[in-house]
Amino acid sequence: MRPALLLAALLALGLAARAAEGPARRMVAAAHPLAAEAGLGILRAGGSAADAAVAVQAVLSVVEPNATGLLGGALLLHWDAATRRLAGYEGIASAPAAATARLVEAADGTRVGAATVARSGRAVGVPGTLRMLALVRADHGRLPWRDLLAPAIRAAEEGFPMPPTLHRVLAARAVELARDPEIRALFLRPDGQPLPVGTPLRNPAQAAALRALAEHGPEALYAGPLARAVLEATAREPVPGWMTEGDLAGYEAKRRDPVCATAFGRAICSAAPPSSGGVAVQQQLGMLDRLGISRLAPDSPGAAHLILEASRLATADRRRWMGDPDRVPVPTGPLVAPAYLAARAGLVDPARAMAEAPAGNPLERHGALPAASDPLALAGTSHVAVVDAAGNAVSFTTTNNLNFGAERLAAGITLNNGLTNFAANPGPAEAPAFNAMAGGKRPVTTMAPTIVLGPDGAPELVVGAGGGARIVDSVAVAVVEVLAWGADARRATARPRIGAQNGEEELEANTPAAALAEPLRALGHAPQVVEMNTGLQILRRVPSGWEGAADPRRDGVAIGD
Repeated sequence: MRPALLLAALLALGLAARAAEGPARRMVAAAHPLAAEAGLGILRAGGSAADAAVAVQAVLSVVEPNATGLLGGALLLHWDAATRRLAGYEGIASAPAAATARLVEAADGTRVGAATVARSGRAVGVPGTLRMLALVRADHGRLPWRDLLAPAIRAAEEGFPMPPTLHRVLAARAVELARDPEIRALFLRPDGQPLPVGTPLRNPAQAAALRALAEHGPEALYAGPLARAVLEATAREPVPGWMTEGDLAGYEAKRRDPVCATAFGRAICSAAPPSSGGVAVQQQLGMLDRLGISRLAPDSPGAAHLILEASRLATADRRRWMGDPDRVPVPTGPLVAPAYLAARAGLVDPARAMAEAPAGNPLERHGALPAASDPLALAGTSHVAVVDAAGNAVSFTTTNNLNFGAERLAAGITLNNGLTNFAANPGPAEAPAFNAMAGGKRPVTTMAPTIVLGPDGAPELVVGAGGGARIVDSVAVAVVEVLAWGADARRATARPRIGAQNGEEELEANTPAAALAEPLRALGHAPQVVEMNTGLQILRRVPSGWEGAADPRRDGVAIGD
């Protein structure tokens, strides 16, 4: 499609509802219309849900470079309808072999500013998204690899209109992003401000990279010219990274069995560690079910009180116990065991907030960045939900970590800054230091791609979100919205956000949740009213097929037929 026609089509999509119109046999929900269209096109061409996930990710790498890309990290759940088996895949960006325990120390041991390191080559993890998708496709794909990249190549070559969300991110961080000449050339005006919404954007360098990947396969990113481009970009000042050719060549995507627990009469399945988000979602849902949240009104102070208390308890546990299971003994099963969740729920007083959530760690942000609540800096993650006509399903969360990651590009693709997910100061303050950085280790992530199995044992909800630590609260409350309160997909995505996973109790500004601040303070809470730019996508099985919705806080859509 030529740029003028593409602009008209996207403007029309932007005025449409964020939810799909009526039930469908197959459906895709993603954070940008072009990505959702690419996925649905692959399904129409006979591709599987796994094939569609590859196509969606490739397009998002072009049109949502702030949040996700082919040089980031990802987690994915896959439901195989024929075998009725749920599988998990992990491609989190890992620490290079030469990494030390201290991200913010220079080679001579002197300390470097945390914010400087977080947006440098030092923070770039060995990218895992593409190797993970190649593994998923090898297990479940149908179409040729090059066909899956064709929509992304068209978007990069022919152009796409500047999306509203990308424009907002660029405007919020224009000064910082203008320091990178490639970002400035692609997205900013000569005065350093972002190009207007709707301006056709092209990315010739990423188009060339995608063509190389289409011709030579996903391994072209891990060796040869594309790999050298990644290494050159990470080696630049101000703080050069540790990554080598050996790190890229040796990266291994992994199959990890999902973690499942029961709540609201359903099996809730999510990503296993090193995801802390999956366990935290299950903990919150298990506690909220036991606390009887289904008996409370959705927008009541009582319901919000229970959500905040469950979120605080789950936050304390994930910060105390989560790490790379290949390196540390993560007690995954005990953390979601029924007796344990019942005991945790028993700590909640329905009439009064806890003075402090009982865990071995204070509630403070992990990672190299100082505590912050700027949603346009932190929400560098995207979620994709796919169901194909055969009933196969994919829940797929993909990230650059912070928005625009390390604030530099390689071959036109945004580099992640995933190493900021390691503990900033491992030691007594975060003991035991399960999430301390070490060579080859994978950092903890709050990404929580989730599939809820209905009473018949097949997927009933396919859900996930972006938004940093707020992912956990967004996913958990969306599931409560549907299973406890009987809401549809549209309501679950639009619901006002409430949670405490970001280190403080938060209520979403300019929503009915903000009006709960005073009643919650009367119960002993100390909520902050803030913007909460999550990106939740959800597909819900209904008697006649599937309905879906994309988060109205971003530019996404859910489409199907």
